[in-house]
Formats: sequence, structure tokens, C-alpha cells
Amino acid sequence: MARTKTAGIQTAADGSKIVDKRAFGVRIKRHLGKIEQEQAEAWLAKEVEELRQAHLFGARAQRTFREAALRYLTESSEQACIDEVAWHVKLLDPYIGELALREVHDATLAPFVRKRAQTVSATTVCRSLEVVRRILNLAARKWREDDGMPWLTTAAPLLSMPKGTVRKPYPLSWEEQARLFARLPAHLACMALFKVNTGLREQEVVQLRWGWEQCIPELNASVFVIPAHFGGRRRNSGVKNREDRLVVLNETAKAVIEACRGEHAQFVFSYRGKPVKFINNSAWQKARKEAALPQVRVHDLKHTFGRRLRAAGVPLETRKVLLGHKSGDITTHYSAPELAELLEAANRVARPKVRTLLRVIA
Repeated sequence: MARTKTAGIQTAADGSKIVDKRAFGVRIKRHLGKIEQEQAEAWLAKEVEELRQAHLFGARAQRTFREAALRYLTESSEQACIDEVAWHVKLLDPYIGELALREVHDATLAPFVRKRAQTVSATTVCRSLEVVRRILNLAARKWREDDGMPWLTTAAPLLSMPKGTVRKPYPLSWEEQARLFARLPAHLACMALFKVNTGLREQEVVQLRWGWEQCIPELNASVFVIPAHFGGRRRNSGVKNREDRLVVLNETAKAVIEACRGEHAQFVFSYRGKPVKFINNSAWQKARKEAALPQVRVHDLKHTFGRRLRAAGVPLETRKVLLGHKSGDITTHYSAPELAELLEAANRVARPKVRTLLRVIA
């Protein structure tokens, strides 16, 4: 790495400029990328001047995005989605962590957006940018310094959200389901069969625990009640709508439960004595390719359950309960007759039925 004529600015082998300098007791370190020497000098001079003002006149130093992100994570620690937010912050930090809040905008976020877009969907990139937008808005409108000035003295910038093709749900036909499940390892096939008969999300299935099972003697059956927050530390842990989730077991789902009983002391689904962390793993991806169904996602099993309920004539309000959607109903407890009605509806899709499935191809 070669030094330039300005102390503290170095040129890397690829021609990019790197600043590493101490001024007024503060270390200034930043990778500026492939810019002209004059631009690097101007940037460094601006940073040094801000530190000089703070040193001589008590002018406040600029808050960095990393500082703001840390405050946001601390203040939001009780939120159910905090693990997911922290995951996004970790991804963003190498790109904008050291930037002053006023320097975070479309141009400085562009390298992050380009890199992430190579491996994930536009929707996933947008979720990271939504975290940035939330932090910037708080810094501009809520958080204050001791002198009453906001952390971000300008209005939070408008961030451009990348647009991509929205992937439509792909409900499986009974034949496609049989073809796919036959190629899955036994433990994954068991979980997939349970998912397509209960409409649970992936993490609700893998986190399902025996302690959540409740017997209904009047019906000679049992249900599971998944708590709104089940304490997992991985992303997307918890019921999506933040309400307790009733899981009604039709005859197929009940058979899966009985087959798993006694395999693990805590979790319903396990493999070689350990809980399964994901359904969407390499075995799932291999199976869907072998079944000529590469477009099928794990979440499509939930869509399949919902479509089959609708095709079977199950009323909308009943479908909402079985799928765990918010319905606006204040009911949180169900009597045995109400559960019997839900069980009857769920059993309408427990076995294959000959029905035409029309796919509209855009």
C-alpha cells in the first residue's frame, strides 16, 4: 500500500483510497473506494475540521449509523422481531456502519444493494433498507442530544427500494405433493406432511413442542397452542401476527403427531435425537429438483392448505382461524363445539380428492 502526499491517505493496490489518521485524539479510518486524490483530501479535511470545531468550541461530533443502530437495538430489545432487525444491521454495518448519519443515502447504500441483490430477492433487500429508513427517521425526528438538537439535523432522506418480480404462491396438486414428498428424507417428509395439513409457517413447525399440546377429551383429540413469542433466537421466531396460534389436527396431522411421540422430550420434530432447525435445507432443494418442481417453496405448503380449504367450501372466517390469520374476532378461547367445527373443516382436506386445478401462466 503506497502513501500519498497527504499524511493519513494511502493508496491500495487496486487504486482505492484509504484514510487512517488521528486528529484531536480521534482516529479517522475509512475505505473511500476508487476516488481521486483531491476528493480523498477534501473528505479528510472536512472530517478534521469537524473534530477541530468540536475540540475548540464544543461543537458536537456527527453521530454514526453504527451508534444509531446500537441505540435502536437497545431501545427495541423487547420487540419480537429484534433478532431479525439485528441480523439486518449486521449485514449493513460493513457498508455504512462508520458513516455519519447525514452520509447515509442511496449513493452510499448502492454497494450494499448491488451485493445483496446477487444472492437474495429484491424483497429481502428492501427489508434491510426498511431498517435503515426506520433508524434515520428516529435520528431525525425523535432522538436528541443534550442541547436539544436531533441526532440527524436534516430530514431523513428518501430511500429507493429495489423492485423485483413478485413470486406468486404455488399451491401443489395432490399428484405434485406425492411426487415431492416421496423424494424427501423421512423426517422432512413427516414435517412437510404436517405443514400441508395445518398451514403452519416453517418456524412454527420446527419449533413445535410437546408442552404446547392440549387434550380435548370431549372430542378424543388434542390441539396445539403456539405462544405468540416462543423465545427462539433465530430470525422469524414467533407467530407472525403476534397472537397465540391454535393448531387443529386433522386425521393426517394427528397421525404424524402420534408417529413422532416419544422421539424427543421437548420438540415434536427431531432427527437423530436433535431438533430440526429448518425444512428448507439442501435435502429439500434436492428433492424439489428431482420432482421437477424447482419453483416450489416451503411456504407454498401453507398456500396449498389454504387453497384446499377454500376448494372444500370452508367459510372464510374458519379458514382464517385454521391458517392463523388475524380475523378481527376477539375470541381467544374455543369451546368443544367450536373446536369440533374447526376439526370437521380441517378434515375436509386430510385426504386426496379429485379436483381440477387451473394454473394461469403469466
